[in-house]
Amino acid sequence: MSTLLHSASTSSPSFSQITTPRFAPITRISLRNGVRCKAIEAVNLENGRPSASEFLVSGSGNAIPRYVVAPNTRIQDLVNRNDTRLRIFSGTANPALAQEIACYLGLELGKTKIKRFADGEIYVQLQESVRGCDVFLVQPTCPPANENLMELLIMIDACRRASAKNITAVIPYFGYARADRKTQGRESIAAKLVANLITEAGANRVLACDLHSGQSMGYFDIPVDHVYGQSVILDYLASKTICSDDLVVVSPDVGGVARARAFAKKLSDAPLAIVDKRRHGHNVAEVMNLIGDVRGKVAVMVDDMIDTAGTIAKGAALLHQEGAREVYACTTHAVFSPPAIERLSSGLFQEVIITNTIPVAEQNYFPQLTVLSVANLLGETVWRVHDDCSLMTLW
Repeated sequence: MSTLLHSASTSSPSFSQITTPRFAPITRISLRNGVRCKAIEAVNLENGRPSASEFLVSGSGNAIPRYVVAPNTRIQDLVNRNDTRLRIFSGTANPALAQEIACYLGLELGKTKIKRFADGEIYVQLQESVRGCDVFLVQPTCPPANENLMELLIMIDACRRASAKNITAVIPYFGYARADRKTQGRESIAAKLVANLITEAGANRVLACDLHSGQSMGYFDIPVDHVYGQSVILDYLASKTICSDDLVVVSPDVGGVARARAFAKKLSDAPLAIVDKRRHGHNVAEVMNLIGDVRGKVAVMVDDMIDTAGTIAKGAALLHQEGAREVYACTTHAVFSPPAIERLSSGLFQEVIITNTIPVAEQNYFPQLTVLSVANLLGETVWRVHDDCSLMTLW
């Protein structure tokens, strides 16, 4: 289900160049009414970003990627006739992703008016009826986390007061997910607090992508659908030729071993290595040693997010010291707090592969960066939730 958004032109002796179209040969899972998006051509790039010719202007005036193909007229009519109760709305955190999800479903984004008053307060008004509708609100709580979280809460409240039948908060990136337990006395568990806020605001369901820890699902008193954005990265890697004898999957810390092991199993059951680190403070990490053999191999470092890139950069330096031939970084959420860009573009990585759960600012692109879209994955999940279908076959 992967869709390549941005990719720098990097060459590698271990991975073959991607041919057109730049997607893994996977079988699409058909929707009940046949709605789908197809990738029809490779993305033209200018300095790691799509050129202007890669975008189409929708009827609403929004620019959407050319590779996102809306359903044909017959299917569009079928959706409009049978699913008039499905609504997709976007906050201001990641409207591009919300537009892609809506396009995948063959729908127009719902119209909203969102503004901020001079004193910083947020105003939200739905500009179309949602009475009795199944509403999905796309809003990652990425930086600025507090602003985006409050906006999501107000959007949920607006939908509830407008008599929406069901309200699903689609949260591609769940802020405060790392505050999921007490590590010292007199600390808060902010992840639980945020879950309570979303529930009390009026959400009936949450759709999240690659939560930092599985226990966060238990903090909600409403159903949580948890999808895995790393399946998109796996599809991308599957489009490249790699010898299993040359590959080793690396967890940047002991806490990510289960995630890296699952990733390695899907990459031809590749061997696993672990970077042991000792953390001396928030956003500060010190690499101590390496568990496993990486000499002469292509190391693929896997994590759920990159924040300041301290952990993964020090891990990459250690892998090079231990003889790794190349190092790739794979993560779902690109938070990219300073000085992440400097660390990631310093030459330690052959390629940095991320997804668009968090929008990447234009100034944060660098030659080794590849951005994959989770729009198809989230769009398919939204449809199945709306249509009361199982999600298990998605992964």
